Amino acid sequence: MPGYDVLIVGGGVVGSSLAYFLSANEDSRNLQIAVVEPDPTYARSSTALSVGGIRQQFSTPENIALSLFSAEFFRKAPRLLAVGPDEPDLGFEERGYLFLASSEGLQILEQNLERQKRSGADIHLLRPEDLADRFPWMNVSDLSAGSFGASGEGWLDPHSLLQAFRKKAQSQRVEYLTDRVMGFLMSGGHVKETSLAEAGSVPVGKVVNAAGPYAAEVAGLAGVSDFPVRPRKRFVYRIQTPAKLPGCPLLIDPSGVYLRPEGDGFLCGVSPPEALDPDTLDLDMEYGLFHDTVWPTLAHRVPALDSLRLGPSWAGHYAFNTLDQNAILGPHPEVENLLFANGFSGHGLQQSPGIGRGISELILYGDYQTLDLTRFAFHRFAEGALVLEENVV
Repeated sequence: MPGYDVLIVGGGVVGSSLAYFLSANEDSRNLQIAVVEPDPTYARSSTALSVGGIRQQFSTPENIALSLFSAEFFRKAPRLLAVGPDEPDLGFEERGYLFLASSEGLQILEQNLERQKRSGADIHLLRPEDLADRFPWMNVSDLSAGSFGASGEGWLDPHSLLQAFRKKAQSQRVEYLTDRVMGFLMSGGHVKETSLAEAGSVPVGKVVNAAGPYAAEVAGLAGVSDFPVRPRKRFVYRIQTPAKLPGCPLLIDPSGVYLRPEGDGFLCGVSPPEALDPDTLDLDMEYGLFHDTVWPTLAHRVPALDSLRLGPSWAGHYAFNTLDQNAILGPHPEVENLLFANGFSGHGLQQSPGIGRGISELILYGDYQTLDLTRFAFHRFAEGALVLEENVV
């Protein structure tokens, strides 16, 4: 079995973005790059099962900058990710995010808005009268304001983005292996070989953990114990309704319940309370959260939704960083040729272009060349320098 200069563990949107950016760089033309992905159908992939949102409305400058880059990339993606004459259609809908705030959340919303605007995000504050005028179908009686992304925010088709990254990377000589990592042969604090279930032992130069909800399992194979990324389940409910909601963005209620258009219906959901959010790799559906929390909240916020029909719904996984819900990027301090691209806590798809570009720079040059993402390094946990994001959905 030939060796690889870079072996990416996980072929979801983050791993495939890295494969694309790394192989597109002229300085990588002599590198042998492979992606290990056990399921090329992506039937259980976090990417394919996500809602596909893209927003700049974060409180952390690095997260804002990552998503600003993503928005620009997604606009250009049909050309950048074209293979021959075939340009992918990502279905990028720039219809905005709308974060709603009660009186209790107004100060945080206003503080975040200032950070976002300083970073160049096109975000605007709407008072209740503005909300009522723009979205007459919305109940604004208990709202103090809403922050709305006028451009660069919305959603796209997750599966189309993933396949576009994968096909373009393959056209740039990246090899995709339908296989599973079983272990690592360590030597002097380095990963020397990777053991694959089908192909056996493979010599490697660098290994990137982009294994999503399986990140802790992969890290453990290299002796990294207690890696703080856990698989958490999120439910996406599809609803049908005769109600028309013209101009509906991706709406975030103060409760955390979200709603966005999808075809002739809507997608909605909410993160469960911590006590009801166990680590799990199953994708079994549960509808109590919809009936007890999501539907009553939507009916209050959008009265026309008091009558609806629940359609085909599904569950997907968050790769949840239990310490600060933000990305873990770059090398491990004791296993220097093992790099992480993990822990996005639901933001992996929208940050994937910037993450792919950043990790490719680390691999090729030893540090970040465009956007400095050092703040997300693994050593922040030992130093107590957590990155606390206020806008986690």
